Amino acid sequence: MIGRIHGKLVEKHPPQIVVDVHGVGYELDVPMSTFYQLPATGAEISLFTHLAVREDAHQLYGFATEPERRAFRQLLKISGIGARTALSVLSGLSVSELRDAVSSQDTGRLTKIPGIGKKTAERLLLELRDKLDAVAAAPAGPKGDGQAADVTNALLALGYNDREAAWAIKQLPAGLAVAEGIRQALKLLSKS
Repeated sequence: MIGRIHGKLVEKHPPQIVVDVHGVGYELDVPMSTFYQLPATGAEISLFTHLAVREDAHQLYGFATEPERRAFRQLLKISGIGARTALSVLSGLSVSELRDAVSSQDTGRLTKIPGIGKKTAERLLLELRDKLDAVAAAPAGPKGDGQAADVTNALLALGYNDREAAWAIKQLPAGLAVAEGIRQALKLLSKS
């Protein structure tokens, strides 16, 4: 899996960009929220990525922030929501606006997004109701030392949900190495 990409931005054609990494040009689809934050072509950029492997294609999606990527992944888990629709949602709303719409059960806000009808908006609100709080707030983790995201990703890969991972991260002491953080988080989660 490609989790992050760093290189020179060589093309920008909404919603697609091309990033040159040591002579290899990677095509990425990005939400408009990320697209608007991009520098001019020729500049160095770093993006969080999601690789979708399908029978007929390998698609790479890029995001300016980790919460944006996590929201995209959460949207993909919803039945009937594909990558294009998830990109539309994140292009129309920021992660915090999406969280606010879900918490207030505001279908009107979602139906303003192209491609989102009333039924799809209702399904999004239902499916995301308890899941976006952990997504929107990046884990403060072992006191913000940057390793919380690694521990969180490991827990998610092991099958824990976002809420369980966020709870475990909050319990960990500061300054833990990633491996030790994962070990302690797993102990905490096995007791809960």
